[in-house]
Amino acid sequence: MRLSRAVLTTILLTSPLAAVAQPIEGLYVGFGAGMVIPQNTRASPDFPTGSTHLRLVENLGAGGVASVGYALGNGMRFEVEGDYLRNGIRQLGRTPFPAAADGTVRTYGVMANALFDMDIGFPWLYPYIGLGAGYQWTHLKNLTVTQVDGPFSYATNATAGAFAWQAIAGLSFPIPNMPGLSATTEYRFMQILGGEKFDGAATFTAGGPAVPARIELHSQFDHAILIGVRYAFNVPPPPVPAAPAPAAAAAPAPARSYLVFFDWDKANLTERARAIVKEAAENSTRVQYTRIEVNGYTDTSGTPRYNQGLSVRRARAVAAELVRNGVPQSAIAIKGFGETHLLVPTGPGVREPQNRRVEIIIQ
Repeated sequence: MRLSRAVLTTILLTSPLAAVAQPIEGLYVGFGAGMVIPQNTRASPDFPTGSTHLRLVENLGAGGVASVGYALGNGMRFEVEGDYLRNGIRQLGRTPFPAAADGTVRTYGVMANALFDMDIGFPWLYPYIGLGAGYQWTHLKNLTVTQVDGPFSYATNATAGAFAWQAIAGLSFPIPNMPGLSATTEYRFMQILGGEKFDGAATFTAGGPAVPARIELHSQFDHAILIGVRYAFNVPPPPVPAAPAPAAAAAPAPARSYLVFFDWDKANLTERARAIVKEAAENSTRVQYTRIEVNGYTDTSGTPRYNQGLSVRRARAVAAELVRNGVPQSAIAIKGFGETHLLVPTGPGVREPQNRRVEIIIQ
């Protein structure tokens, strides 16, 4: 009982340390299996053995649990579980004579648990604690106790039940990219409150008859270390990462354009025009581009056919200057649009300086 009080006190003292609950809500299922470490169990026979306080000594065993529960979304979870524990019997101690024992102790039952998940700031780790109560059946499977070099023997294959409680402390590890699925590892302490009586048969003399005999178990204490998994059905998928800022997006570089103006009925470049073309050529080395468009235009003086040819000559003159300033010829696309696409809308026959131009577009 001292150990059970210590476990319960530890759980109660650590409860205020829980800050924010793990965001799990709705139905879940869990499974676990592992090692069972039994404490020696006090036993009382109702037949004469010379001792009224025997000790049932068990080996290390194995066990498993399966649970279904519901989480409230605020850290609290409530579940119902079924469990099964199995330990081999090593000996029945404190007998007044040397004795050998054989058989297994098989315990199974149903427990109702209340648990609390804790968010400690690590998305990959969630501690939890809990308490449970229920009913456990103990089956002394083919238990035999025989006196070494003596006539006494006792055998039983009976089952009896009693109320039980347990304390739980564990860790869950959410599995990345699998919403709702967690690996778990936990420690459990269970006490079966005792009072179970197991009917059997005892022999007291060599060749004598077997007579009805009974043994009573007092509180059973078991420790278990389990590894398992838990799956919550209503966990939403992880949020979609936010779209990167426009500045970081791999969008095409914005087009940059330059205007080169010409004298009336001319296709040669002025000094001012050469400076603009040089600036465009230099800037093309500082930006990522796929092509450089060189588009020629005229005003509305002259015939459309003449103006079309003049716009092409102007575009070629600008392209040649770009090449002279280091722009690859293969990156340049030349087009002439004649007196279409006027920068300043006019009627026919108008010598508008703003319309006599070549536009350089870096894309």
